[in-house]
This record gives sequence, C-alpha cells and structure tokens, in this order.
Amino acid sequence: MAEESDLERTEPASPKRLEKAREEGDVPRSRELATVTVLLATGIGLVAMGSHLNDSLKTSLSTGLSFDRAAAFDSVYLLSRISDSLSALLIAFAPLALLLLVVAIASPALIGGWIFSGKALMPKFGRLNPIKGIGNLISKNSAVELVKSIIKAFVVGTVAYIVIAHDLDPIMSLSTHPVHKAISHVSDLMLMGFLSIVGALVLIAVIDVPYQLYQYANKLKMTKEEVRQEAKELEGNPQIKARIRQQQREIARRRMMAEIPKADVVITNPTHYAVAIKYKDDSMRAPVVVAKGADAIALKIREIAAEHNVLTMEAPKLARALFAHTELGDEIPEALYAAVAEVLAYVFQMRIFKRSGGFRPEMPTALPVPEALDPHSLLPAASTAEPEVFA
Repeated sequence: MAEESDLERTEPASPKRLEKAREEGDVPRSRELATVTVLLATGIGLVAMGSHLNDSLKTSLSTGLSFDRAAAFDSVYLLSRISDSLSALLIAFAPLALLLLVVAIASPALIGGWIFSGKALMPKFGRLNPIKGIGNLISKNSAVELVKSIIKAFVVGTVAYIVIAHDLDPIMSLSTHPVHKAISHVSDLMLMGFLSIVGALVLIAVIDVPYQLYQYANKLKMTKEEVRQEAKELEGNPQIKARIRQQQREIARRRMMAEIPKADVVITNPTHYAVAIKYKDDSMRAPVVVAKGADAIALKIREIAAEHNVLTMEAPKLARALFAHTELGDEIPEALYAAVAEVLAYVFQMRIFKRSGGFRPEMPTALPVPEALDPHSLLPAASTAEPEVFA
C-alpha cells in the first residue's frame, strides 16, 4: 500500500518542475480568455472610433462612386482612385487594428505570461501515431472541450435569440426608414448584439480560467517518490552529505590537534574540558584559543600536550568559561584577560625556572573569572578546587 501511495500523483508541483515545464513551453492557457479580450477590445474600439470609421467609409464610398464619363474609360485613373480609397480606409482602420494587435499580444500575460520556447517548436513525431491520436479524441480533455463548445454555442445562440427577439419590431420596420437613418439604426443594433454576445462569452471565460489553472496544476502534480528524488538532486544524498560533514570534522580535528604542540598552556576542568591557548606578544593583540574539546577530545588534547611538554593547568572555572565563550581561532573574551594573564605569567616563569633554576614560581590561585561567564556558576555543587599544575 505504501508503494502504491508513493506512485500516486498527490504532491503539488515543485518550483523546479514548474520551471522545467515553462522552459518546454507548457504553461496554462485559456482560449476563451484570449478570444474574449480580443472581442472586448473590438467592441470598445468600435464604440470609441465608430463615428470616425463611419465617416471614413462614407467618404471613401462616395468618392469611389463619383467620377465623370471620361474617367470611367481611363484604367490608370480608376486604379489610382481605388488605391487612394484603400489607403484612406487603411489609415482610418489602423488605430483599431493596432489596438487589436496589442491586445492579442498582451492577452497571454493574463494567464501563464509570455513565454518564448524553442522546445515547443521542435517536431514531435509521436503525434503522428494514429493510435495515440484516436486516444486523444476520446480523452477526458477532449470530452471537456466538447462540453465547453456545446455550452458556448448554446449561450451565444440564446443571447443572440434574446437580442433579436427584443429588437424584432425595429428590425422589421427598417425598410420604412430613410436610408441614412436605417443604416445608423442597423449599426446600433449590430453593436448592441455584438456586446451582448461578448458579455456572455465573458461569463464562459470567468469559468474557464480557474478550470485551466486547476487542470494545469493537476497535470504537473508529482508522486512522493519524485519529490524525494528531486530533493536528493537539489540538496544531495543525505548519507553523502553526512559523510562529507564527518570528513570535514575529522580534518578540522586533525588541524586542531596539530596546533596543540605550539600552544603555551592547556587549561582543564580537570577531565571534562580542555582549552589550549597560545600568545605571541609581537603578533597577537590577545591570547588565542588554538584547540578545545570535551570528554574524549579533552583527553586527547591533554595526551598530546603531555607528549610535547606543553604545560597543563587545572582551573575549572576558567576552562569552563573559555570553552563556553570562545571558538577555535578566537581571541579570549576581554573579561578573561586578567585571569589568562595570570596563567600565562606563571607559564613563562615556569619556563625560566626549568631553564635556569632558581626559585620555583608560585602557582596562581583564585583566578578572577566573572561568575557570569561560568556556565556552572548557578549550580550548588560548583567546583571550588584550587588550581593544580601538571608539568
């Protein structure tokens, strides 16, 4: 059952899948919306420029039919008159044609947006398969388109019938009107009928647009297995990423261990934490943490320090504060300058003592570590042991 569930397309399309579909020219489209926008633009253009177009037509018609007897036998003159009339008509209708061109180009932006894809122009020979073609004829999408066409024809026919029935008497009486009035009345009737039918098509487009968006989203749905596979491709295999992180930690740990022999002192707690500090007064503004660790790593730090004769000093509060408030390569916090300065002074004095002899320096006690920096400061059983040195 789990395998069947993984193969069902129940997950919404990912951004990557949507982008891939867009690159292939597959975006939601509504032919009804495109048709309605062009028809609406046509109606608005006719309303706005109707009088101008009417005057241009009348002028062109009267000019074209007004010529003398000699001009009727002059073919060059007639061709010139026809050319002038056509040019005048083209100029008159140019604004309307430009409006329709702009609307036809802009209408796809209403749903799906503009897209230019060369993949959509590539030939797909699978479409030549007659069996697949027959399957497309009886598909669910074909059935929906058939139902839409029937509904559209019914709606348009109903609206046209209502418009004609409403204006039937004026239409029948047109023959009794003067010609110029009859033509004007016919134009008004045709324009109102046109706008009524377009209004009905707007209703169809309002229903078709959400359906096309739903159908597009449903077509691009993904299975759970596809979602997992895409996540692996985008983010990488989790097991491989975990292995890479482990290797990175190992490299960082080896690099850290290589810095311990160069440290001046290792401060411990005494077994839970270990922090190695290094300071060079000629190149460092403040002491720097070169290694730190807890439990097993702290033990390894102490072992390496012992192998390379790096002084190890037990100072629980200072070790905890350094471990909690520093990272590798960080300078120590300013609030710990005094405590670390006492430790380093003792370290340098011990080096002189071991090299030249003399009086053994006194070990620093009661290091000035602010309680706010000690993670265990609120614990009732906080350690109060005096610092102890392991040479």
